Amino acid sequence: QVQLVESGGGLVQAGGSLRLSCAASGRTFSRYAMGWFRQAPGKEREFVARINWSAGSTYYADSVKGRFTISRDNAKNAVYLQMNSLKPEDTAVYYCATARPGRVGVDVTDFGSWGQGTQVTVSS
Repeated sequence: QVQLVESGGGLVQAGGSLRLSCAASGRTFSRYAMGWFRQAPGKEREFVARINWSAGSTYYADSVKGRFTISRDNAKNAVYLQMNSLKPEDTAVYYCATARPGRVGVDVTDFGSWGQGTQVTVSS
């Protein structure tokens, strides 16, 4: 089982940038596709971005496409989310997660291990 710890959240003004990191433990990290999700107060957890095990394929929610970039470094057991042109509606707790083996979707149920989350707040 992979354990995940997110970091890099904080308070930023609209139009600013943040880079989230997710550190993973376990020797099998490189086998997993990874994803980022977010959850705003009173809302369901929603998909943000996904990257396959080799970083050769990425997929984004329409709401962040062109502004966010997901990447990974398997040698460092880490996955990242570069967030640019942030908007107040991006305010949420951000979570990284490992995709369940064989699952290629972007639903919460397609992912298994989850981190504890990191808060991102974008002020207007």
